[in-house]
Amino acid sequence: MDAPIIEEPSQAAIDPRAGQPAPAERLIDVAALERAFYERRPDPSEPAQRVAFGTSGHRGTSLEGTFNEAHILAITRAVCDYRRSRGIDGPLLLGKDTHALSAPAERAAIEVLVANGIGTFIASGDGLTPVPVISRALIRYNRERYEHRADALIATPSHNPPRDGGFKYNPPHAGPAGAEVTAWIERRANELLAGGNREVNRTPYPQACNANIVHPVDFIQPYVGDLDQVIDMQAIAAAGLRLAVDPLGGASLPCWEPINRAYGLEIEIANPRRDPRFAFMPLDHDGQIRMDCSSPYAMANLLALKDRFRLAFGNDPDADRHGIVTPSGLMAPNDYLTVAIRYLLTHRKGWMLGAAVGKTVVTTSLIDRVVKSLHRPLMEVPVGFKWFAQDLHDGTICFAGEESAGASFLQQRGLAWTTDKDGILMDLLAAELTARTGKDPSEHFREIGAAFGPAHYARIDVPASREQKSTLAHLKPTTIVQTELAGEAILERLTRAPGNGAPIGGIKLVAANGWFAARPSGTEGLYKIYAESFKDGAHLEAIIREAREIVDRALRDAS
Repeated sequence: MDAPIIEEPSQAAIDPRAGQPAPAERLIDVAALERAFYERRPDPSEPAQRVAFGTSGHRGTSLEGTFNEAHILAITRAVCDYRRSRGIDGPLLLGKDTHALSAPAERAAIEVLVANGIGTFIASGDGLTPVPVISRALIRYNRERYEHRADALIATPSHNPPRDGGFKYNPPHAGPAGAEVTAWIERRANELLAGGNREVNRTPYPQACNANIVHPVDFIQPYVGDLDQVIDMQAIAAAGLRLAVDPLGGASLPCWEPINRAYGLEIEIANPRRDPRFAFMPLDHDGQIRMDCSSPYAMANLLALKDRFRLAFGNDPDADRHGIVTPSGLMAPNDYLTVAIRYLLTHRKGWMLGAAVGKTVVTTSLIDRVVKSLHRPLMEVPVGFKWFAQDLHDGTICFAGEESAGASFLQQRGLAWTTDKDGILMDLLAAELTARTGKDPSEHFREIGAAFGPAHYARIDVPASREQKSTLAHLKPTTIVQTELAGEAILERLTRAPGNGAPIGGIKLVAANGWFAARPSGTEGLYKIYAESFKDGAHLEAIIREAREIVDRALRDAS
């Protein structure tokens, strides 16, 4: 079972108010946040205030000068320049989630796109656009009009707190942009930012939003209409399961009633509220408001209803993550990913036998055992869904998943569905497998544990300086002198992912019955240790304890 995020293996750092309603003093001042977005000028000489693409876009908050109008103007103009350099001459799909800074970011982007003559599709009626819905729309558009490829910008910081904003770019393959693309955009955006954005042309918003190259479209209905190509929606309807969903105030909210109507379902929307303060959210493990659908604290409202439903689902604000609640409770992401993979590999007859299962280096090795037993190839890549996008698009991999509750997979006949994470899809898959097998995902996971052994997994956060994080990201296997991990010989020392040879930005050590990986956080002053044991909890604690010692020694020796 996955453990909560902890700072020490023996003592969970859980705020005493975790899982409780957010007090008024924790709610953001939306007006102040928006005012700072327009009024604060970031200082390009300050590294924290420059454009920086992490694993999925640029993120920050206007109050600290890390996510302001100037950033969006620079990034959007950089994307315009990138498109021209690569011959991308189709429309750009522009989306947003429900964070307070997402709508201002969308407006600023429209001003730049129109001034640069780029046709732009936006959601009709100032609507919301989940990440998977945008990804699906891109795949459909580019498959039908391959001569003039489309791409996308999406304003979302995913599950981050309400004060944050985010802005990500998806190229024509419809998934998160790869490192080369984001490095190009980041470099150009920072050049523009350093020049005071004097090179950035803008069309005033009232004029821009009415320009003849801005096209309001319904992104959601085509997505909903295609769901039966990837999920057995008839089986769900026929089973008459009692289902519920909590969109956590996010962009998936307008999707669920159309899904009910299209397929004759009665999925209850347990929380239909939308509020940029996310005042209805219980506090997360650290006492912050965070829309993390894999956290039992953030999902406390839905967990309270678990005995009323056969299954309940949650999604984060951009709907790229999933949370699955059964009568047994909230499933750990690793557990559900393992169940989903075993079910799909035994129920999708239209998938090519040579198509691999994709996972990141920090995702449970229980998946390795299941995939091997079903005679499928496995592809293990660095952290970040961007590493899966092209292979999902081409059908080289049939399923891609990561431990942070993100996944997608191919249509039933083997074509690409989305190349970005799809939380709605993973919710409905839980309903399909329950309908077709008569057992919910938790029951399936107990079967897997009995067959392949229990897996004990945890992630801890360790404070680290900027210099230490940089050192960790560039460690070499020869830096590690230890020969054993928790009493077992170290079999592999990895700084590159086995599946594609790309740097993992840290280190992973593997023994016969356990492993750990350490990598720096892209946004916080810490590094993360991921660890797993196939013995017991005491063995897991030993791995974590030794992992800290190994990493600390490597950092000291390298300094």
